[in-house]
Amino acid sequence: MAGVILMTARRPSLSPLLARMRDREPGLAASLLAGAVAAGLGCGSFAVPVMALWVSSPYPDSGPGGALHVAAALWLLAHGVELVRTETLSGAHLPVGVTPLLLLALPVWLVYRAARDAVDAPADADGPPPVPAWTVGTGVVLGYLGVGVAVALYCSGGELRPSWSWVTVCLPLVATGSAAAGVWAAYGRPREPVLSALVVLPGPVRRLVFGADARARLGTAVRATGAATTVLFGGGALLVGVSLVWHGGLARASFLQLTEGWSGRFAVLLLGVALIPNAAVWAASYALGPGFLLGAGHPVHPFASDPAPLLPPFPLLAAVPDAGAGTAPNWAAGLVPVAAGVTAGWFVARGAVRRPEPDGPVSARWSAARTCGVVLLTATLCAAAFALLADLSGGRLGLSALARFGPAWWQAGGAAWAWTVLFGTPVALIARAWRLRVRRHTGGGGIPAQGTEAVREGKEPGRAGAKDRAEPGDAAKGEEAGRTPAEDEKADKDRGGVPARPETVPGTTGAAEEEPYEVLPADDPLDWHDDLARASRWAALRDAAAPGELRPDVADPVPDPPDPSEPPH
Repeated sequence: MAGVILMTARRPSLSPLLARMRDREPGLAASLLAGAVAAGLGCGSFAVPVMALWVSSPYPDSGPGGALHVAAALWLLAHGVELVRTETLSGAHLPVGVTPLLLLALPVWLVYRAARDAVDAPADADGPPPVPAWTVGTGVVLGYLGVGVAVALYCSGGELRPSWSWVTVCLPLVATGSAAAGVWAAYGRPREPVLSALVVLPGPVRRLVFGADARARLGTAVRATGAATTVLFGGGALLVGVSLVWHGGLARASFLQLTEGWSGRFAVLLLGVALIPNAAVWAASYALGPGFLLGAGHPVHPFASDPAPLLPPFPLLAAVPDAGAGTAPNWAAGLVPVAAGVTAGWFVARGAVRRPEPDGPVSARWSAARTCGVVLLTATLCAAAFALLADLSGGRLGLSALARFGPAWWQAGGAAWAWTVLFGTPVALIARAWRLRVRRHTGGGGIPAQGTEAVREGKEPGRAGAKDRAEPGDAAKGEEAGRTPAEDEKADKDRGGVPARPETVPGTTGAAEEEPYEVLPADDPLDWHDDLARASRWAALRDAAAPGELRPDVADPVPDPPDPSEPPH
């Protein structure tokens, strides 16, 4: 019996393992389910509006199966998969490769959320450990691709068929990248995986990133890149809006020319809204200088505009500048990349100067040469980001003249790099010198803490002495103390029995009699720490204890007990 008890005592407890199994589902199975659900939600998000438009269309060309095939094709197109139109007037198969960037945002966000939630990171340190990153990434990607392959097989029998070479590249790329971002965010966005992934960069770029201050430089460059890319994108959207207003009549005519029914016009409106990010990237490339192509051999840039003839009517195409040489309004678009370069330089200058401690000396984090190196790193990242956007925003819509639409990614990226270096470098150097000079003249920019001067003078804030709390009225009250005891007793009776002075406690000194409220509570909820408020309350207490007339703000006095020799009233 003792041996059985000893073996039971040595056996490890299974309660933590059982608690972990109760609190969490198996990691791989939950990740597979999360990826499949994300793909299903994406397909459903495309199927609902397509089916609604098909139901409301007065002239449906096909049954519900055809509408579902269109929804599946749009879902694949949102991942960058190139589609092929099989039913055309010429009988040739024509490609459709322009991906609306707004549609791309939906699957990326769904996979990102699925991977982040599948990690199941605990809210506190006592909770179960998160699911391993490799398990979550593998499960979410496999679950998503399983549904994606099924959708591609279903869509291959419709009028819009996917190109399988694009399916095998785009679907895994979007799923893997979004899942990796979600797992990285769930683990607290650690910098080590990002720094380890930079080994694929060229040697000069690695020397700019790695070093003793690698994290600060990379973080500053990423923030500056995000700000500059946002300015480029926002400036391009502003150019599109201004051009649409300028060519408002042509845009309205093209919108009404496409279809007559309200359901068809609503579909054209939805397509135009989904293509607004593409138009913003095209306009930003136009402002950078290289411009974009509206057909093979038909460039559009600030110095000339030559769109392809016989383009289909579409509201966004009405924003294209008129054919011919560029004028001053076209050249004014160059203010957009100038603003982007200035923004990048300003963010780099902010990172080049350390934030000083209060009353501390100001110092520069990087030298002028190192600051220029961070600007070069920012320009490289900005060029890569904008080249990716330019490549995703374009494509082909047919053969021959319709084979090239959108900006060339290498030209747009190179122009973004040049503009960022050209305007970011001087702005970063000038702003860095200005911030150093201003902070040195202001003594480091520190603000002394409240109560510092009082502590230096040997006074504790909120603990003033009796002399500091005395008011001018106290001297006048002291002059009345020359009355006789009989007059004091008569004054007490007139006041209702309140003594003119507090009774003396046996064993106390005269100082204690004069200052019965010398020490005030330190943690008074009525804010007694304020000197002005405490002085006013002290004066009220002194008035209640001093001889004279009763002030109206003093509480009613407690009457003396009745004299038994006097008859009752």
